[in-house]
Parts: sequence; structure tokens; C-alpha cells
Amino acid sequence: MSVEALKFGSFTLKSGRVSPYFFNAGLLSTGPILATLSTAYATTISNALSSKAVPTFDVLFGPAYKGIPFASTAALALYTQHNISVGFAYDRKEAKDHGEGGKMVGVSVEGKKVVILDDVMTSGKAVRAAIETVKQHGGEVVGVVQALDREEVGQDGVSSTVQELEDLIGEGRVFSILKMRDLMVWLEKKGMKGELESMQQYWDKYGLK
Repeated sequence: MSVEALKFGSFTLKSGRVSPYFFNAGLLSTGPILATLSTAYATTISNALSSKAVPTFDVLFGPAYKGIPFASTAALALYTQHNISVGFAYDRKEAKDHGEGGKMVGVSVEGKKVVILDDVMTSGKAVRAAIETVKQHGGEVVGVVQALDREEVGQDGVSSTVQELEDLIGEGRVFSILKMRDLMVWLEKKGMKGELESMQQYWDKYGLK
């Protein structure tokens, strides 16, 4: 909230739902905040590896554009803080028609196990596209780590977006640093009753039961 990456109000999401809060990861763009975020990503990944929820992998993939700094800084934090060495890659919105060409940048994902980093998950549309991109370039997605899980029902209106994605990449392989319920606990501690009320109403309508 200090950099307005988290805002409260009325926001129409990509899913078409009208949300009382909006998370704009593009504003997580200062040195201190990126250091905190990359540490959180790296710790979440390290814990997942330690518990064997995610197999040893080769590449962190950050979907363009917001995922690019997350993948690069998380790869750095994984090495400096946990002695885990992986490459990172990202895609372009449009394929480059000169120079090295192509749509992918960074280490090759071909024949590699890949973990995707995401900012926030609602319908999971962006992550599905990223999974498809990695597959098209010969990689295998073995995990997804998101900064914030909105914990909403998915496209079928019954199961969660996380469950739908785990049907694609394997059970127990989608992780998050924070969840919607964590935000609600934080709002309660801060005495932000109006915002908490709006969140609760949204949760009652779209939240995972």
C-alpha cells in the first residue's frame, strides 16, 4: 500500500468481475520492494523444493511484462540466499523479426523443467497462456508461484483457479506468497472496517468455499 500497488475501490478485472481491491504488481518497482519480493519468491520456492512438492527444476519463467523482473531477481535471490542455481527466461508480447529473432529471451526452456512466476491470480488466464508458451518451446512446467492468490472460484464456478491449474501441471504445485485471507486478516488488524466489509462481500460471492 505504501506504493499504491494495492488499492481499494471498484475495479473491473480481466475476468469481468468487479472487485473491491486491485493489485498492480507493476508498481513494485523500487530496490527495497524488489528485494523483499524476490526474497519471498525465493523462500517459497526453496520451501517447495525442500518438501519435494516441486521437483528440482532448471528455469524460472516470467511472463511479459511484469513477470520479467520477478524472474530475474528471484533467480538471483535463489542463488545468493539458498545456493540454488537456475536460469531465467521470459517471452515477448510479439516475436522479434530481427537480430536473434523469436519470442523467447534468456536461457532456453527446451527439454527443461520450468517454474512460472506470476503476480496475481484470478481466472488464471495469464498463467495458462504462460504454460502453453513454455510447452510450445519444448519445456515442462512443474510449478507456479504467485505473489497473491485471490482464492476465487475458477472458470467453472465451482473449483478454484489453483485446482484448475494443478489439473494441468500436477497436484500441489501451485504456491503463493500471500492469499486473499491474509489481506483480510491484515485489514482487520489495521482497523480498515469499510475495506474489510467490501472484501467479505466479494469473498461471499466469488471466494473459494
